[in-house]
Amino acid sequence: MPLDRRLFLQYCSALGLTGTLFPGVLYAKIEEGEPITPETIACAERIAGLSFTEEQRQMMVEDLTERLKDYEALRQVPLPNDVIPAFVFDPTIGGEPIPEGTAGMRWEPRPVERPRSDEDLAFMTVAELSYLLKTRQVRSVELTELYLARLKRYDPVLKAVITYTEERAMAQAQQADEELDAGHWRGPLHGVPYGAKDLLAVPGYRTTWGAKPYENQVLDVTAAVIEKLDAAGAVLVAKLTLGALAWGDVWFGGQTKNPWNIEQGSSGSSAGPGAAVAAGLVPFAIGSETLGSIVSPSTRNGVTGHRPTFGAVSRYGAMTLAWTMDKLGPMARSAEDCALVFDVIRGRDPRDPSTRDMPFPFDPNFDVRQLRVGYLAEAFEEDYENREADLQTLQVLRELGIELKRIRLPDDLPVSAMLLTLEVEAAAAFDELTRTGGVDLMVRQGRNTWPHVFRVARFVPAVELLQANRIRTLLMQRMAEVFREVDVFVSPTFGGGTLQITNLTGHPCVCVPNAFHPLKDNPLSPRRRPGSITFIGGLYRDAEVLMLAHAYQQATDFHRRRPPIR
Repeated sequence: MPLDRRLFLQYCSALGLTGTLFPGVLYAKIEEGEPITPETIACAERIAGLSFTEEQRQMMVEDLTERLKDYEALRQVPLPNDVIPAFVFDPTIGGEPIPEGTAGMRWEPRPVERPRSDEDLAFMTVAELSYLLKTRQVRSVELTELYLARLKRYDPVLKAVITYTEERAMAQAQQADEELDAGHWRGPLHGVPYGAKDLLAVPGYRTTWGAKPYENQVLDVTAAVIEKLDAAGAVLVAKLTLGALAWGDVWFGGQTKNPWNIEQGSSGSSAGPGAAVAAGLVPFAIGSETLGSIVSPSTRNGVTGHRPTFGAVSRYGAMTLAWTMDKLGPMARSAEDCALVFDVIRGRDPRDPSTRDMPFPFDPNFDVRQLRVGYLAEAFEEDYENREADLQTLQVLRELGIELKRIRLPDDLPVSAMLLTLEVEAAAAFDELTRTGGVDLMVRQGRNTWPHVFRVARFVPAVELLQANRIRTLLMQRMAEVFREVDVFVSPTFGGGTLQITNLTGHPCVCVPNAFHPLKDNPLSPRRRPGSITFIGGLYRDAEVLMLAHAYQQATDFHRRRPPIR
């Protein structure tokens, strides 16, 4: 370090300003071989929001210097993204137990006739396609070719596909037809094509995580969700886009577009699944959520998204972003479709110690008047864009015979501060990428991007991380109290802090479209701004949430709307 810069930094350090003006100085000094000094510690104090005496700093110097050797030793151990920490997040510690019993889904295909046009066929639900396949009105090979053709036709506009799995898909479809011809029906997904967010590993195909540094990555692993869908006879036609390392809708190939308005991104990070389902390019897709990555693109693209209870679906073979917050779930045209997919992919997997077996008594004919349904009253009283549509949703529920109970969520805990858990876990998951400079290859840079967040997270004190998770336990306890009063509650999708709270606590939600607003600057345009509302349930009570969402969709037609894709 040149002498004039060193003197300047020492002067700032004496004033206690170095950590504020130059948050990377500690790292820079250590990299250049300079010793840790009391002044260095004073810089770090500013970053950590602490204050020690000069005597205390002097005492720390030797131990902190020794710690550098420990850090270097830890960094010498290769840590692939799939290596889990020696702890497991358990959402039940807040006081909500896993429901007893082993009840499964009650569902039978309902008769439906094949439509005359391929366009109408492409927009049919999973439930409808299941009946057509089972009764041989349509063949899996035919459906697979239809969806592959639509993907290739619209992807130049939507940019929703990273890799086509055409060879694999055609082999799966051929096998499905042979089995169905022989009278062997594996279940509702047998022969149904689908897409998967490209953070799920499939041998022989790239798993890019949407990020330039991993553009050519091929993993010799089959994700647990893909294994289960394979066993159910579903047909994987494409690996769909995600914002780089599961943030936003920008990936190394561009920005995935919203079929309702192609001048707008499809939101993220399950950008490809949202766009592809909305545009009729696949009947369902597998997305993931850590903090809104199913809910946000489901809203933007006007599709139904199910974020399952934390631990309901195995994440084996999926990219890790945050071990205590990542969830995998279906995105489809309807809540019923999501239920059909979820029933296949759920369950205990020893390769993911967070997973649990749970009952799933989904019944499309269930009388939802038996549910105790709450609504986040104060959130609906605020002024926000989708308010009128949300209030109309509440009215539809009342017309179904449901008595809505006013509820409040805990508001005495620092929810936003607890989200540093996500930032630190993500920084740990991609620590080597940060230290080697690989993050510099990512398309998005600057503030509010992963490269910046990864760097900042290195300065979160370990004590604060643990304290945040202890407060998280209090949050789960408060939410357990809420669910002693109701089975499900309704909330504005982005109101009342529900998105942040329930991603921290692990509660399931179903996000459904409930409005398609005209564009403000061009109300006569066929383009629309979809709106949504969210149903949230108790832990491992995904069936109740999906049944309420299904009942709402049976009384409305928003989930049947089709985008202009232009």
